Amino acid sequence: MLSAVTLIVGIIVALTFLFGFGNVLTLALRLGVPVWVAPLVAPAVDLSVIGLLVAIRSLSLRGAPAEVIRPARRLLLASSVVTLALNVAEPLIVGEVGKALFDAVGPLLLIGWSEVGPTLLQALAAVPAIERSGVVAHTADSVSTLAEQPEGVNVDAELLKQARHEDRRHRELYQRPVSAESLRKALGVGAERSRALVKLVRAERGISA
Repeated sequence: MLSAVTLIVGIIVALTFLFGFGNVLTLALRLGVPVWVAPLVAPAVDLSVIGLLVAIRSLSLRGAPAEVIRPARRLLLASSVVTLALNVAEPLIVGEVGKALFDAVGPLLLIGWSEVGPTLLQALAAVPAIERSGVVAHTADSVSTLAEQPEGVNVDAELLKQARHEDRRHRELYQRPVSAESLRKALGVGAERSRALVKLVRAERGISA
């Protein structure tokens, strides 16, 4: 997912730059900029945007704090606004409002992604770590349960979790630990398994079964 989003943003940026190059070149020639200088304006702005996007992506994926990324985001936003202005200036000069609105689509997308992109990348990069921590915690809980349960009685982690919940609820209502019989009725398990669950829950609380 992270790679896909990065690729999509890269394609949007590339299309925006290709689309805007002709607009900026036309504007420069209309303003009387020398022919050998006119083609250099758009790439200068575009390379600034590319460099900032790459830097922000790298910082975001490495978990850099917001105060470190903020100056780069501000400069990226400013560069994107310059790109917008350069794209719409020529049609506005000749009074072609419709063309100006059309030419604004790419730069506006660039501005939007420059604002959303860093936060989105950080969130996507954090998902695998969260999933891994959840798997590790579940595995550790299961292993611990298997190690502590009485011999010959099968008590899985989910059942123990339910037993803990019932024990907490019983303590809140009656100010005493849940009994094996109450647990048997609440969970719909056999007497032997309910006794094993009570033993495990009380052992966790340091209470003698």
